[in-house]
Amino acid sequence: MTKTTYESDLAIPPGFTLEEELAARGMSQRELAAKIERPPQAISEIIHGKKAITAETALDLESALGIPAYLWLRLEARYRLALAKQRRSASS
Repeated sequence: MTKTTYESDLAIPPGFTLEEELAARGMSQRELAAKIERPPQAISEIIHGKKAITAETALDLESALGIPAYLWLRLEARYRLALAKQRRSASS
């Protein structure tokens, strides 16, 4: 029997998860920015999917929030792949 898996092409920025996590902790974007020593604008851009989560940022988020860096990188990779698929299907 063949196992079929389906993946959504819905592009959900990892910042959506970050925003939910901040809300659950009662932490503002500005507080997180201060904690990881980044400009508040950078956190806002991550949340809105305009700025990618790099390996360095993922490590900072892990340190600040206790959520493993690999999770942030996995979410980022899935988001960027979904965007690429959308662009490819739009151009064909």
